[in-house]
Amino acid sequence: MIIVMERNATPENIKKVTTMLAEHGFKVIEHSGDIHTVIDALGDKTSLTPGRLAALEGVKEVKIIREPFRLASRDRKEEDTVITFPNGVKIGGNNKPVSIIGPCSVDEDLDGLLAVARAGKEMGCEFLRGGAFKPRTSPYEFQGLGEKALKYLQKAKEETGLLIVTELMDSTDLDLVCEYADVIQIGARNSQNFKLLQAVGRTNKPVILKRGPANTIREFLMSAEHIMYQGNENVILCERGIRTFDSTYTRNTMDIASIPVIKKYSHLPIIADPSHGTGQRYLIEPLSKAALIAGADGIMIEVHHDPENALSDGKQSLSIPMFKDIITRINTLTGRMHYEKTCLSANLD
Repeated sequence: MIIVMERNATPENIKKVTTMLAEHGFKVIEHSGDIHTVIDALGDKTSLTPGRLAALEGVKEVKIIREPFRLASRDRKEEDTVITFPNGVKIGGNNKPVSIIGPCSVDEDLDGLLAVARAGKEMGCEFLRGGAFKPRTSPYEFQGLGEKALKYLQKAKEETGLLIVTELMDSTDLDLVCEYADVIQIGARNSQNFKLLQAVGRTNKPVILKRGPANTIREFLMSAEHIMYQGNENVILCERGIRTFDSTYTRNTMDIASIPVIKKYSHLPIIADPSHGTGQRYLIEPLSKAALIAGADGIMIEVHHDPENALSDGKQSLSIPMFKDIITRINTLTGRMHYEKTCLSANLD
């Protein structure tokens, strides 16, 4: 529920409302504005009806949020969430879409990782991604280098300034990953690992949450809700394709429509991962462009210095020359789109 207080409501009026909510097991979030105080109440409304709250002195109205993802909903926050990093990079809102590039997993070749990072920096990318802990379908496949990979990523950051994105698979590694990462990635396999989502929710690190292969849009947003409910509102959604009946030509079905749908119902930023969304190099460029035109706040692309010998997802990874060629055209598109969006925003103001 959302309780809007009268403009002349006293601190005692507000206190009475929040106390009643807390007594009935609601989580209370109070927002004091210039005109009205607004109270978010998260909990089971069957234990406290809206009518009882509306009867309290100083209450202007009580709104029932229809969508179950209350914190992530536009009903709660109309304006876009913008996540700002210490170096000035921003994700969301009217900011220029970001690029997150790098290998699926970090291997023993530090020089190769540095070559990818340098190429990303040269082409204007903001983030370097790389897996230190890798969830693999087979126990016989490469599982990641662990902290050694994190140290490699740190060296690449020190040289290029690119922010680090890496995946967290288990809450036991949370402190270690937080030590190195600028953004924690929660992979598709863990999109409904609620204990893990709650753990990252108790940090202040931005989180990239990937959509699970069988998640509906509502389920996807509910996973984000688990993170936000713990206090971390720096959530970046990532559309990376879903499993459908046709897997002959693509690894997954890239659900481009989810991007404008989520933009309509949620204030959270959303990026797209066409590498995992398609599993095919030749589809990365068109799907990146489609996602950006649909409203994505950024793209995540797998780039490896030697895809033929990559230990994970080499088939869908771009080589450095391929990446530079494709990102040049994507940058042209994003630059034009950002310019038009900025002009439109200025005219509306």
